[in-house]
Amino acid sequence: MSDKSSTVTDDMNETKERHRRYLRAVNNPIRRAILRSIDKGNSTISAICEDTGLDLNKLNWHISILVDGFCVEVNGEGDQERIVLTQEGKVVVFLDK
Repeated sequence: MSDKSSTVTDDMNETKERHRRYLRAVNNPIRRAILRSIDKGNSTISAICEDTGLDLNKLNWHISILVDGFCVEVNGEGDQERIVLTQEGKVVVFLDK
């Protein structure tokens, strides 16, 4: 079950590392706010910046942690870039409600 988008694998050490990365990503109120913003339909960096009040540099840093933690994926490039929730990211949004 070594799917790169899942936080569970057959290798216990790899599973622990994935869980560590996931918990780092979701254990921050700013990143949870970003996930809620994406869940509301804000899929571009500019829309998320506007919704959360974060500046571009801080948002990009938090997005990179969310990507590393399996919570979001970045699709496309440039003007076509979209941030989408993964199943792991959707769980956090659900729990925060």
